[in-house]
Amino acid sequence: MWFANYLSTALALTSLVAPSLAAELTKVPSFGPNPRNVTMYIYVPNKLAAKPPVLVVPHWCHGTAQDAFRGRPYSSLADTYGFIVIFPDSPNKADQCWDVSSPQSLTHDGGGDALGIASMVRWTLEKHNGDKDRVFVTGTSSGAMMTNVLLGSYPDLFAAGSAFAGVPFGCYAANGYGVWSDDCAKGKIVKTGKEWADMVYAAYPEYKGYRPKLQVWHGTADQVLEFTNFKEEIKQWTTVLGLNSTASVATADTPLKGWTRYRYGGGVFEAYEAKGVSHDIPNQADPVMEFFDLRCTTGKCFSRPKN
Repeated sequence: MWFANYLSTALALTSLVAPSLAAELTKVPSFGPNPRNVTMYIYVPNKLAAKPPVLVVPHWCHGTAQDAFRGRPYSSLADTYGFIVIFPDSPNKADQCWDVSSPQSLTHDGGGDALGIASMVRWTLEKHNGDKDRVFVTGTSSGAMMTNVLLGSYPDLFAAGSAFAGVPFGCYAANGYGVWSDDCAKGKIVKTGKEWADMVYAAYPEYKGYRPKLQVWHGTADQVLEFTNFKEEIKQWTTVLGLNSTASVATADTPLKGWTRYRYGGGVFEAYEAKGVSHDIPNQADPVMEFFDLRCTTGKCFSRPKN
């Protein structure tokens, strides 16, 4: 598809060569239930925090774990702040997109790519004495879609997420793995907040605990995943989080000129509208680090509240 070639080219242009790092990216051959054979790579800095947070960074379509490792600064930041970074690699070798469509991925412990990634998190928490209340996920494009899926299917694992140019949880739902939805991509799937939220609740119906906070980011000129999806994400997650769907505050030119940050519920949910920006949306590591509070190493750092 044309969009796949676009994504691999455009996102590669925004990638940066990884700076000199203290440790190495390591492949983990076995880590628990993984029905789709998602590959796990992990970056464990030489100097870990006493109870390290965990950050998951799923790549984009036609990207790889190594591309995300090189193209995002989180490993270098991990060296400084002592958290662990997981870089999953898609088993879909045709286009390296994530399975965000199957009933298995859209169900808690149901299977699919999502279960493989959840197993990586569980293994890491046990292996490295990680902080189970400080697990985060951030991705772009297909990685943003997976961010939405993981927060919906595994709200018991994640404290927060940040999704760049994604779609709502369940927007790609289909009876198959890795199914592309033109209707969703083109913004033709429009629902009420309750309808979207019900899809999230159905992923884990017995779960009544804390719901992860979330940032969503989208360019108004996105030509791959239409801007309507940004509005649908807002409806979905404000409803799930029990927030007013009207922003409590809007801040212009944040974090870049022409971008607007909308905050809901005192910052439990944030939506960043990037005026004139295409699907090739630049990653914003500083606001992500701030939202996750990953620079905090002692004291009262942000974490999941105890249920």
